Amino acid sequence: MSWNAEKLQALREKYPGGDSVTVFDPHFKEISEYIFGAGGYRPAPYAGIPSFLAAPLMAHTAPEFTSLQVAMLGVPMDLAVTNRSGSRFGPRAVRTVERIGPYNEGLRVAPLHQMKVADIGDVPFLSRYDLAQSHRDIEAHAEKIVAEGILPLSVGGDHSISLPLLRAVARNRPVGLLHIDAHCDTGGPFDRERFHHGGPFFRHAVLEGLVDPERAIQIGIRGATEYIWEFSTVSGMTVVHAQDFETRGLASIIAEARNVLGDGPVYVSFDVDSLDPPFAPGTGTPEVAGLTPREVREILRSLKGMNVVGGDVVEVAPQYDATTNTAQNAAQVLFEILSLMYFSPSLKKAA
Repeated sequence: MSWNAEKLQALREKYPGGDSVTVFDPHFKEISEYIFGAGGYRPAPYAGIPSFLAAPLMAHTAPEFTSLQVAMLGVPMDLAVTNRSGSRFGPRAVRTVERIGPYNEGLRVAPLHQMKVADIGDVPFLSRYDLAQSHRDIEAHAEKIVAEGILPLSVGGDHSISLPLLRAVARNRPVGLLHIDAHCDTGGPFDRERFHHGGPFFRHAVLEGLVDPERAIQIGIRGATEYIWEFSTVSGMTVVHAQDFETRGLASIIAEARNVLGDGPVYVSFDVDSLDPPFAPGTGTPEVAGLTPREVREILRSLKGMNVVGGDVVEVAPQYDATTNTAQNAAQVLFEILSLMYFSPSLKKAA
């Protein structure tokens, strides 16, 4: 039966004029009530003080801090870069991104409304010059979060921040690792520094017993420094190169990731240079022929139910990107990881 006046009238009766928040699907109705609240009011995304994903702001010293389920924190430190500096400005750039979420249509969750989440500000650093001290500051701050059973979700900063974060998250047992990056970051000492952003993330994390290499998968790898990353395969990590997306397909890579990570605790680390430079030019070590935002999003969403115990988004250097695409894509990935945390068995029950 074709469209007619009776159908139009029925639709008008179901959706009377002026009622823009009427929703009939039970799931969408629940989400709408979370987001709009009484009176159908929703704050403008460009108003107020910027925070990660427009989350409430909270000091880690606040009495209600202990009731959080997820704490998002900025780590504005880039003392370990080997090429272009500037990712110290990454947290501020990601905070200013508007219109991410609040509903994740792929995972069917509104994480900021269905969990107790806050932006707890930045790690307080004692020195802007001392890399070793900065790593100690990050670890100490993350320990306060983990001690309360709160899942930490960080925005850097260079990729070396992942090591002190893992020292806090994996203090009592090794974790699996989902690492999306252009580089394996398993190199050795460089220019007399052990903890540069190309070395500590996996090599030291594995050798310190923080990461189970047989439950670690690195996705998006490419570039001319392959020859210094043999530690990855020697230790038992699974390495998926960017060109594998063409030869194997996304579904095969997702299946392998699920198999490698299993049911145990998993830390998620996303480096924006995993993306092809047109999507993320604002980073210290861009590499051509990278991943697309859609591929990264589908990998993350397909791992729903994974036991996520922490995560980070790193290497946003906004001054190299006049388009703001880098920060936009980083904020979207932050939202995807936050959404995954809602389904994590490690998410503590709301108080």
